[in-house]
Amino acid sequence: MLDATGYNTYQGRLPEPSQNETTTPRVLTIIASVMEKLVARNDRLADSLSRQLTKGNGVFSGSTPIGTSLNTFHGVRAPNISIAKYLERIYKYTNCSPSCFVVGYVYIDRLLHRHPDSLVVSLNVHRLLVTSVMVASKTMDDVHYNNAFYARVGGVSNAELNRLELELLFLLDFGVMVSSRVFESYCLHLEKEMLVNGKTQKIEKAFISNPVDDVTEISAENTASCSPLLSIGLS
Repeated sequence: MLDATGYNTYQGRLPEPSQNETTTPRVLTIIASVMEKLVARNDRLADSLSRQLTKGNGVFSGSTPIGTSLNTFHGVRAPNISIAKYLERIYKYTNCSPSCFVVGYVYIDRLLHRHPDSLVVSLNVHRLLVTSVMVASKTMDDVHYNNAFYARVGGVSNAELNRLELELLFLLDFGVMVSSRVFESYCLHLEKEMLVNGKTQKIEKAFISNPVDDVTEISAENTASCSPLLSIGLS
């Protein structure tokens, strides 16, 4: 669990990232910016709806109450680590391809279309991201780490991440395949989002259109080069 600084008091060991993984792909920066804007807007909306609920003595007085579909992903409080730093951490230690972050973003967007009354807020965005990217890595990458390793990187327990993965899959009705056309359209959407904010950034489109069925899963225990690192924890 998070302490006052936003980090766990216990130590975990994660593999030392190579120099290639220390350079943050542009797609992570773009997705982080888009998600941060979405969360900031939704946090304000959630606060407003909460005040309406309070004024109504427990009876919602507005027309659009917040849905409960994403409650499984809610934490007790918002983590201190930013969305940008969290995505960088996932990329740095899991070595998943940048395309996984685009596909993870697609999953979150599909969730919101299937459950439009639910909000991505500061209490659930980190769990949504790590779960979505992990599922995307299993779909996209030939080699990927297992749930136990992603849990350590993401700051949750293995048992919780297992539950979150199942919840995500059922909320998506197991619709995790993303065509090259859809992938390209989301890349263009993300690039346009940056143009709206006066920033010109292109996404590296290294999309695997035909992911192989036989993927290799790497155990958290079978990592060669390791170094001590404080693991974050989401509360």
